[in-house]
Amino acid sequence: MHYVSTRGAAPALDFGSVLLTGLAPDGGLYVPERWPERTSVDTTQSYADVAAACMAPFTAGSYDLDELRAMTSDAYATFDHPDVIPIVDLGGDLSLVELFHGPTLAFKDVAMQMLGRLFDAELARRNTTVTIVGATSGDTGSAAIEAFRDRENVRIVILHPHERTSAVQRRQMTTVDSPNVRNVAIGGTFDDCQDLVKAMFADVAFRDEVRLGAVNSINWARIMAQVVYYRWAADRVGGGESVSVTVPTGNFGNVFAGRVAQRLGAPIADFVVASNRNRILTQFFSEGAMTTNPVEPSLSPSMDIQVSSNLERLIFELVDGDGAAVAELMKTFRATGQLDLPEHARARATESWVGESVTDDETLELMRRRYETNGLVLDPHTAVGVEAAQRRRSDLKSVVMATAHPAKFPAAVEQATGIVPELPPRLSDLFERTERFAVLPPDLATVEAFVRMWPDAKTR
Repeated sequence: MHYVSTRGAAPALDFGSVLLTGLAPDGGLYVPERWPERTSVDTTQSYADVAAACMAPFTAGSYDLDELRAMTSDAYATFDHPDVIPIVDLGGDLSLVELFHGPTLAFKDVAMQMLGRLFDAELARRNTTVTIVGATSGDTGSAAIEAFRDRENVRIVILHPHERTSAVQRRQMTTVDSPNVRNVAIGGTFDDCQDLVKAMFADVAFRDEVRLGAVNSINWARIMAQVVYYRWAADRVGGGESVSVTVPTGNFGNVFAGRVAQRLGAPIADFVVASNRNRILTQFFSEGAMTTNPVEPSLSPSMDIQVSSNLERLIFELVDGDGAAVAELMKTFRATGQLDLPEHARARATESWVGESVTDDETLELMRRRYETNGLVLDPHTAVGVEAAQRRRSDLKSVVMATAHPAKFPAAVEQATGIVPELPPRLSDLFERTERFAVLPPDLATVEAFVRMWPDAKTR
């Protein structure tokens, strides 16, 4: 299996190289050169076995099935539910897929725990080290830190938007006392953090100097690992029939993994892309266009995004794999803040995709109603997904991806329900732990200098 850039001007790479490279040198995102054939997967097996079977086609030539099984068994032993990804019946042909039973209580753990094992294997094979720099709107950072903490061949720097994450999200990152971990609060938005990461990868001299690696959803391996739970859930809920899948998403990586699962044979009929008040994805699927606007802080901060990086992978598909066309579209988007799909691509975008936007008031009402009706406590991101799914009801069974544990967003849950959800025992002392992080402006030179001066970096 080899991978090509969505912008068409980077050499094809094998899986191991794509894993360590992250962003393609032409600024694009890696996708398979050719999609694997549709495969049958026995989803009655354990989640770890299903994961190895689903990922094997994407690692062909780099890791075989037995190697993957060893890694998936180790990775998913860190989850505190025997099914790893339990599925809850909400009634009325609506099911909730709980993706938050990993170490940091968010769906990012599903892929990140696997990435930690893959990086270890690849770095040992090459006898080298890597500096991971990532941007987070809340959950990716803690999941990455938990997956890579204390690993000898990796040092990790995570950028988060200063005072724009929940206190639990921030503390899960900043209280980790490990010699290979650094946290930076950027004075700006998540998009500023994401732009800094992309700019560091575009700075070839810097990238080579620090051996830069990425674990954001720009890294194909993240998408690959997330494909699994779509296959798992669609088979188990659908019972041989196709299902509709709703995903609360900001950066589009999670729901794009669903599209990959669909291509490989998962019985998925369509996708509802659920957004909060920052509705750039809703605009894209209703109009075939995107216009950037200032980010509006919301009760679901992990979705407070105006530039959804992984949408580029879908755009590449919609324009029939024309890398030059994608490069031109993205260049125009960066220059003008406006992206307009060609007419044929617009039509394709509406074939199996629908965008829904949910306000904060609607989110709180859904959380309140579900709690009062059946005692179900939802985090605000999952609530956005449930509300969007209920609006788009059809004759199909519907699956909603529950992306975070409610205890990660206690303020929103208390506002909606009057209760404060408890953290699991392993995190009960989270607010007593010492925080360590630097506060920096959204300036590339300043952040690069921080990464370079690692041993002397001053944190607070």
